[in-house]
Amino acid sequence: MPAETAARVGPGRSPIGACGEIVSNAKTYLPRDWGVQPPYLYEGYKSTVTRSPRKPLVPLPQTLSELTGPVYGHDAVQAIDADLTRNGAVNGQPLGQRIKVTGRVTDENGRPVPGTLIEIWQTNAAGRYVHKVDTHDAPLDPNFFGAGRFVTDADGRYTFHSIRPGEYPWLNHDKAFRPAHIHFSLLGPSFVTRLVTQMYFPGDALLPLDPIFLSVSDEDARNRLVSRYSVVATEADYALGYEFDIVLRGRNATPMVA
Repeated sequence: MPAETAARVGPGRSPIGACGEIVSNAKTYLPRDWGVQPPYLYEGYKSTVTRSPRKPLVPLPQTLSELTGPVYGHDAVQAIDADLTRNGAVNGQPLGQRIKVTGRVTDENGRPVPGTLIEIWQTNAAGRYVHKVDTHDAPLDPNFFGAGRFVTDADGRYTFHSIRPGEYPWLNHDKAFRPAHIHFSLLGPSFVTRLVTQMYFPGDALLPLDPIFLSVSDEDARNRLVSRYSVVATEADYALGYEFDIVLRGRNATPMVA
């Protein structure tokens, strides 16, 4: 970018080209620290054996298409979407322990990332997803949809209410059960900050046995996937509180967990 063009760029403004066109409102990002990310092929996680790439990865430069957008559905988000104890209710409250989860989304330099669309999905208290391919022999809850969405505020903070998800069996290995977890999908300010991950609960005895969790080899990075119990976030006589902060890329990045 020419120096005279760069000089015209201020906070919240897009670079303006010589003919007045918008060039980009993008920033560049530090490279990902692949040492804290799970490998594409992890023998203990059996499905990675068939879906991991077999050829060397092709790095993409940080061009305009990677550094801008996308914007998906922000305007359609409603307040009730952040309350999974209510957004699927038909004739009563869902069963299970109510929880409140709150946290901040920050960038690689610790600055808040406002306007990030977060989508979540999880099992009900019995460990069953509302999905046609889930054949787990556990009851569905008619008052629990198991999905929600919300947008971070000016401080990068989000909050939602839900039910603590149940553990469930899977076919990865003998007697395999997944620990309780909530899936997170984040659509931040650009494609390169895209993140899909999972939040776990502290003290879960299944964590040391779970190959998806263990595929993150760095212990500090792995622990960033575990939420913290919070007395402050707890709501008296109503919901247990948990904190789960998310860092997009760079230093202390939250690992990507499919």
